[in-house]
Amino acid sequence: MKRTAILCDLLGTRYPLMQGGMAHISDARLAAAVSNGGGLGIISAANGNLQQIAEQIDTARTLTDKPFGVNIMLRGQNLDEIAKLVAEKQVAVVTTGAGSPAKYIPMWREAGVKVIPVISTAAMAQLMEKSGADAVVAEGTESGGHVGEMTTMALVPQVCDAVDIPVIAAGGIADGRGFAASIMLGAAGVQIGTRFLAATECSIHSEYKTRLLKASDTSTIVTGKRLGHPVRSLKSAFSREYAKVEYTDISDEALEKMAMGTLYAAVVEGDPKRGCFLAGQISGMVKKEQPAADMIAEIMELAEALLGQQF
Repeated sequence: MKRTAILCDLLGTRYPLMQGGMAHISDARLAAAVSNGGGLGIISAANGNLQQIAEQIDTARTLTDKPFGVNIMLRGQNLDEIAKLVAEKQVAVVTTGAGSPAKYIPMWREAGVKVIPVISTAAMAQLMEKSGADAVVAEGTESGGHVGEMTTMALVPQVCDAVDIPVIAAGGIADGRGFAASIMLGAAGVQIGTRFLAATECSIHSEYKTRLLKASDTSTIVTGKRLGHPVRSLKSAFSREYAKVEYTDISDEALEKMAMGTLYAAVVEGDPKRGCFLAGQISGMVKKEQPAADMIAEIMELAEALLGQQF
């Protein structure tokens, strides 16, 4: 069986394509739209509010009868409670970032939840395989939000060589060309985040979408390396100021405070001065707002033409 078919069977989807779990962005409406379009939609649990997460899961189930997942950032709040909630709700898939979910994997597996950690090194992929993960997302530094050091082109084949479980490529993928390239690198499918920011079902502020649609190939910047958790975002008043002071004599505490609430300011308020508009290097390829299902159809149509096979 083809790698892509194995991943589709694992996810319960028509296509081997997942939506990234974007903090404060990936809600029930977007996740359901992606799932209805043939991919695997993901709800972000980044805010740590158990009631809201439960409501989002329940809402998604009213909007789609297809599988969807939940993303958990392992540096967040209420992690034990969220992990238990995901198991109790028996969502199809849980993806994780910013650490190892090993302590939760037995509980999730017992509940029938597929576990797919996001990793940025081959060594971490091997550790996740040994811990019982069903697959891994190998995410390159081209992605938006929290990033590692390795590029997708270099990371994906090395992870594929290192593990036997399915590998999902992420970072710098926006269309069928990126999908086809990922398959040629050995991946079983892809995860896409930034392009879905322009989905009509994505509820980010209009200022956020406008900035994304106007972006070019040089519109992103990475900040936060000094504190050990670098993120990629669109260049803005905030990101430029942060980059300017990051390596001065400013304290770590002041840097942390400077970044607090800036993603919310971008997503909800569209604040051009305080907002941190997370996005990947493919931002310059996103030129129109359209339904998530149409995005997926375009991606797969071109990928099928380039690879000479149907999915």
